[in-house]
Amino acid sequence: MKVLIVEDEPKLAAFVKRGLEAEAFEAQVAYDGLIGQKMALNDSFDVIILDVNLPYVNGFDLVKKIRNEGINTPVLMLTALGELEDKVTGLDSGADDYLVKPFEFRELLARLRSLHRRSQAGPMTQHVLQVADLELDLEEKVARRGGKRIDLTAKEFSLLEYLMRNRGRVVSRVDIAEKVWDLHFDTGTNTIEVYINFLRKKVDKDFSQRLIHTVIGMGYVLREEGV
Repeated sequence: MKVLIVEDEPKLAAFVKRGLEAEAFEAQVAYDGLIGQKMALNDSFDVIILDVNLPYVNGFDLVKKIRNEGINTPVLMLTALGELEDKVTGLDSGADDYLVKPFEFRELLARLRSLHRRSQAGPMTQHVLQVADLELDLEEKVARRGGKRIDLTAKEFSLLEYLMRNRGRVVSRVDIAEKVWDLHFDTGTNTIEVYINFLRKKVDKDFSQRLIHTVIGMGYVLREEGV
C-alpha cells in the first residue's frame, strides 16, 4: 500500500512513516498543505493521511481541492480537533474517516487497511436502488426523488445507500457507525442523529410521504409509510 502523509509535525510524521514502513507500506511525507496538494495531484496513492492544521492550505480545504480534481483516494483525517462539529466538517469536506490525536498506531493501521479494502472492492451488481419514488444511482452518484435531483455530500450518500440496501429493516446506530463510517462511536456522540437529520431535510422535507423513520430505542428504518 502506498500512503501519503500530510503532517507538519516532523516527529509525528517520522513516527507514522517508520511504523508504516515496518509493515511493508510505502510512505511519503509532505510537511505542508501546498506540497501535499501537489503530491496528491501528481502521484498515485492508495490512502492519504491528512492533518487539519497545516501551513498554507488546511486539511479541510485540501481534501476539497483534491476531490474537485476528481481524485477519489481514501482520506483519513488525523487531527487534534475532537469536537463533533470538526469531525462533521472533515467528513463533509470529502474525508472518508478521521482519527483524533493522540492515537494508538494499531488503530491507525486498522483504519488504513479498512479504507484500502473498501476502495478495492468490486463494483456493485445493482446500479440503481429504489424505494417508492426515491432513486439512488450508484454509478452516477446521484439521488433523485420524484424525478427531482437531491444534492448529497459523500457521507450522506453512503448513509442513504446503506439505509436503502436495508429497506424495511431497522438498523441501529452501531450498525450505521460500523458499516458507513467503519467506526465504533462513543455512546455519547450524536453524529448518527446529525446525519439522519441532514438526510431527512433533503429526502423527506418537501414530500408528503416520509421514508426515513425512527424506531425509538432501536434505530432507523427506510420504508414507505404503512409498509
